[in-house]
Amino acid sequence: MHPAARSRRAPRSGPAPSRRTALTALPLGVLGAGGLAACGPNASRGGTGGGEGEDDQSSLRFSWWGNPERAATTQEVIELFLAAHPEVTIAAEPGDISGYFDKLATSVAAGDEPDVITMGGAYPAEYAARDVLLDLGTVADELDLSGMDEGARTNGTVGGTQVAVTTGINAPGMIVNHALLEDAGVELPDPETWTWEDFSETAQAVSEATEAGTYGSGTVFTHDSLDLWARQHGQILYTEDGEIGVDVATVAAFFEYSKQLVDSGASPGADELVELTDVGPEQTLVGRGQAAFMLTWSSSLTALSEASGADLAVVKIPGESQESGVWLQSSQFYTISARSASPRTAAALVDFLVNDPEAGTLILTDRGVPAVESVRQAILPELSETARREVEYISALGELELKPTWIGPAGSTAVAEITPRHQNSVLFGDASAQDAAQSWHDEAVAAVAG
Repeated sequence: MHPAARSRRAPRSGPAPSRRTALTALPLGVLGAGGLAACGPNASRGGTGGGEGEDDQSSLRFSWWGNPERAATTQEVIELFLAAHPEVTIAAEPGDISGYFDKLATSVAAGDEPDVITMGGAYPAEYAARDVLLDLGTVADELDLSGMDEGARTNGTVGGTQVAVTTGINAPGMIVNHALLEDAGVELPDPETWTWEDFSETAQAVSEATEAGTYGSGTVFTHDSLDLWARQHGQILYTEDGEIGVDVATVAAFFEYSKQLVDSGASPGADELVELTDVGPEQTLVGRGQAAFMLTWSSSLTALSEASGADLAVVKIPGESQESGVWLQSSQFYTISARSASPRTAAALVDFLVNDPEAGTLILTDRGVPAVESVRQAILPELSETARREVEYISALGELELKPTWIGPAGSTAVAEITPRHQNSVLFGDASAQDAAQSWHDEAVAAVAG
């Protein structure tokens, strides 16, 4: 989540850091020192690890990654939890994302991982397969997920077992610059019913009605959009058991539509699109005020609005009225070590992080839009107008019956690199959509099988 998504209100003063959380103030290098490993229950794995014993300890280690602002906010939240649980001690272990997962792998190999571990991407599936993560059904008395959006809850399951809890959610959305549309004299189709044909025609009309360098669509489809496209066509990128669930014909149609946007001038050409890959909000065409639309994550709305200086909106994606493909994506996950000596205490902390409205007003949208509606409502008064739009978009999706999603298999990281390579071969005219789709499918199936 981009830091700009947070409210600019003055930080709460909160209680002074106690000895229980003073570790958050130390340099990251010190946090990785050997002395820290002795803090918390993992110094001696005496617990049941299943949440069923009577000897649950009262000390925890809690790890996450992020910038100093996130560390300071998390410390405030920890202090809030400790005020209600004075018998508990928490050793905070913030880290930098660049070395976070390497450090985690080392601690897991040594049997000394933290009790509560923040994860992302396919890591929960990878560690669950190695029996590192606790089955959260064993601590259901302490961790209540009944108020969480169902799609966000199931996103933390692996093989039907709940092993992770969504910290916050995001969703694919269409960012719209209404002012640019108005200047171009182009009317936005009804977002409740528009189709992909409507989108391409509208985007092309904007490109034709504006000066060179301004386009209707600031991007073509990306790898994340492939899952969306598959779902709208009755398939899915990854099945629940971790296999490729989209066929060659659907991938070919995905590539063909991307090529159509380029060839019609609705979006930039292939050369410019490559240059725009993975750029920051201020470098995107929407961020520069040079595109009316951008298919991206809803959490980008605030950062893109600030970059462009325009009053942007996020609306439903085309094609959703025919068959819904959008899903609630976990920004990050909280997990609990299966070897924790304090599984119930760890579960109580995670429950507090995701369910408590006061904790929510500290975290806001830093770890994604809260997946619990009561917490979303609690944070709304604290947010900027664009951040509120992000939350309202997620709340509207949360009321719908969306298709489930799961943590991608370990090979999904490789698939994310395979997609743009073959898509670009089509956009540059080096391969047909059919040939590129067949090659993509062959490589993707091998990647998730490996």
